[in-house]
Amino acid sequence: MVQRRVAITGLGLVSPYGGDLADFFARLCAGESAIRHLQTDDRPRPLSMPFVGCPGFDPDAALGRPLAAMMDRFAQLGTAAAFAAWDDAGLPRAGDGRDAWGVSWGTALGGTLAYEKGYRELWQQGRERVSPLSVVLGMNNAANSHISIQLGLGGVSMSHTVACASSAIAIGEAFRRVRSGEATVMLTGGSDVPQAYGVARAWEALRVLAPGDEQSSAQACRPFAADRRGLVLGEGGAALVLEDWDHAVARGARIHGEIAGYGTSCDHSHLVRPEAAGQVRALRLALADAGLDTADIDYVNAHGTATAEGDPVEIAALKQLFGDGAVQLPVSATKSMHGHLLGAAGAIEAIATVLALREATIPPTAHLTDDNLDLGCRGVDHVLTARRDVPLRAALSNSFAFGGSNAVLAFRAVPR
Repeated sequence: MVQRRVAITGLGLVSPYGGDLADFFARLCAGESAIRHLQTDDRPRPLSMPFVGCPGFDPDAALGRPLAAMMDRFAQLGTAAAFAAWDDAGLPRAGDGRDAWGVSWGTALGGTLAYEKGYRELWQQGRERVSPLSVVLGMNNAANSHISIQLGLGGVSMSHTVACASSAIAIGEAFRRVRSGEATVMLTGGSDVPQAYGVARAWEALRVLAPGDEQSSAQACRPFAADRRGLVLGEGGAALVLEDWDHAVARGARIHGEIAGYGTSCDHSHLVRPEAAGQVRALRLALADAGLDTADIDYVNAHGTATAEGDPVEIAALKQLFGDGAVQLPVSATKSMHGHLLGAAGAIEAIATVLALREATIPPTAHLTDDNLDLGCRGVDHVLTARRDVPLRAALSNSFAFGGSNAVLAFRAVPR
């Protein structure tokens, strides 16, 4: 089977920094945290935690009120990001001949706000019925369905729910369909909103969330640091347009980068405790799929959630795979700034990785210095505090999820 090259022709975001790609990347490179303190008025116990929101996002302005009203917030964020990526790719919103164009989307939670609204209406307000739209608002495939409908994409339309690896796997599966020739164009990415009261309380009960108050929340997520205390939840949407390389060149599209490989594996050992061997398998598969060697990799955007167990396991996996070369392997975790977007994490980090390759600039792990670097996380070349301007040929983006699901995406830079 002939394998086609796959171009990345569109990037789109609804992020805590807004939707401008250049501004998003500049803020990451400056080490600017988007994490703020969330305080709700829920009773009897308000939420009080570091959180990353998108306060500037207006769904009515982005989508139009009639369409926005048919969506839970996760689908609003996702559809807006998808529209932005589509426009960035220079593709018209309407058109014919799109039966081989599709959508592959990731979400860990789906429409939990819609379901929680129904629960509150039934149990707190004493209503007898919930909205007749509750099912279509809450279903996990709502985002990809709306995207397909609005853009007239008649190919595959699928959603992936694989915890924190959801959108990385969505991107990888989209890549495979374009490379095989099954699809010409795939719109892919992810969106999530972990702000429902029950969801936030569930994560809190796991004891993996970083504490923080009004003064300290901005620095609450501290991957690889000895004083790290957990992850910070966030909302957002991120999308990429993947396109058959020849099709992109023929229409004169701008190409941000090339997605070259994808590897996925399962630790098959524990629901929440990661294992280096499983992560190494995914890393090896991604490199082999891309036809790359460890010596070709100039940057790794780490999963880096700032949990006690997860960070050293990921570093151990990189050291096992890269061997003596690990000490020269640049690694950073952008979650230190944009938080953990759960099902959208892989997509926003894929965009950060593509922009790093395009701009020849590696964003840092914020709040990390050589003095506070955990002993168990040493052995790679951490990009500390400040951006690093350096030529980049290829990079990896890691997503490692509860359930032992691992996904790694491999990207190549293209000449500008």
